[in-house]
Amino acid sequence: MLNPSKTQKGYKQCIVIREDLKLSKGKAAVQVAHASILSYELAAVRNRKNWRAQGQKKVVLKVNSLDEIYELEKEAKKLGLPVAIVEDAGLTEIPPGTVTAIGIGPANAEEVDKITKDLQLL
Repeated sequence: MLNPSKTQKGYKQCIVIREDLKLSKGKAAVQVAHASILSYELAAVRNRKNWRAQGQKKVVLKVNSLDEIYELEKEAKKLGLPVAIVEDAGLTEIPPGTVTAIGIGPANAEEVDKITKDLQLL
């Protein structure tokens, strides 16, 4: 059963992609998918269940630099949020090891919003 005090605003996941890399639409979509799955796997079982029960809300956002990705990672870890950085394999558009995206959550939306509220939608 869902805890009403924790789910009033619900649960969500944010995926943030680097716009400065100028990835093709297909490449960006794949990186977003990787970030979503990787951070989902790191989330607490309770958060995953609540998120699934509420429709798996996802929001895709953008930043303009690698530094912004690392800052989001730092802030997410401070809040105890599940967070995963995506590094590309380098088989198509960009060099191997290039950080392309970050997944945050699924977690309580209010907690996720603390670090993502000022970012723009992709």
